[in-house]
Amino acid sequence: MQNIDIVEVAPRDGLQNEGRTFATDDKVRLCELLLRAGVRRMEVSSFVNPRLVPQMADAEALFARIPQRLDAELIGLVLNRRGFERALLAGVRSINVVVLASESFSRRNQGSTIADSLAVSRELSDEARRAGIRYSVTIGAAFGCPFEGLVPQGRVLEIAGRLAADGLDELTLADTIGVADPGAVEAFAVALEREAPGVRLRGHFHNTRNIGLANAYAAVRSGFSGLDSSLGGIGGCPFAPAATGNIPTEDLWYMLERMGIATGLDGEALIAASSWLADRLGKPVPAMLGRAGLFPPKPGVPPGLV
Repeated sequence: MQNIDIVEVAPRDGLQNEGRTFATDDKVRLCELLLRAGVRRMEVSSFVNPRLVPQMADAEALFARIPQRLDAELIGLVLNRRGFERALLAGVRSINVVVLASESFSRRNQGSTIADSLAVSRELSDEARRAGIRYSVTIGAAFGCPFEGLVPQGRVLEIAGRLAADGLDELTLADTIGVADPGAVEAFAVALEREAPGVRLRGHFHNTRNIGLANAYAAVRSGFSGLDSSLGGIGGCPFAPAATGNIPTEDLWYMLERMGIATGLDGEALIAASSWLADRLGKPVPAMLGRAGLFPPKPGVPPGLV
C-alpha cells in the first residue's frame, strides 16, 4: 500500500492569516487535537518578526507547551538566521526554511533577494546538520507570483538544484497563491528527478482557485512523498493578495483514504477537531467533509454527522 505523509500546517499557515489573534491556550488545544487524530508531522509555528505576523508572536511559548515527542515531528518555520537561532533556543528539532522563487515577492515577504536567501539556507543547512536536527526547505511561489506573474520553471529548478547540493532532508514546492495546475505539478516532478535526483518531494498547494486537491492528486501520482494541508482548509499567505485557503486536511484524508493510500490519520477525529476549530474561530471553515459526512456512513448516523 502506498503511503503519504500529511504535514499539518493549520497552527502556522492556517492561523497566520486570521485577523483575530488566537490565544496560546487555544493553539495548544488545536495541536493536541491534531496529534490525537494521528497527525505525526506538524508545522507548529514560525519564528518571524512578531510585528509583521502578530499571530506567531508566541512561538517559543507554544513549543514550550508542546514538548518534542518521539512519535511526532514538530516543525518550526524560519526565514533567516535570527529565526533559526530562536528556534534552536526553543528546542525545535525540525526546521523548515523558505526560499522564494520570485525576486519581487522575496523582497516584500522576506526583505532579501533570492541570492541572499540561498546563501542563508546554505549556512543554516550546515548548522542544522551539526546540531543533528531535520532540515527542509520550501520553494515559495514556485508556480506563480502575485507581482511578477508566471515564474519560469528553469528558475525554480536552478534553486532546487542548489538547495539539493547544499544538503537537505526534504524539498517542498509551494503554490503560494494557488495558481498551479495538475500538468504543471507533473512536469515539475519529472524535471526535479533530473535536477535533484533522490530528494524527497513535498507539495504545498493552496486552494485559491479550487483545484488544490487536483494538484495534490497529481503530486501523489507523480511520486511526491508528502503533502501539506490545513485542518478545515483555513489559512493563506498574509503577504500575497487573495492567496487564501489551504487544502483541508480532512478532505485530503478522505480522497487518499478512498484511493487506498495510507496516511495514519483518523477521519472522525479530524472532523471533530475541525468542528472545534470552527467554533473557536466563530465562523464555518471551508472544508467539505464535515458537512457531507463520511461515506459509507455509519448505521444510524445522519449525513453530515459522525
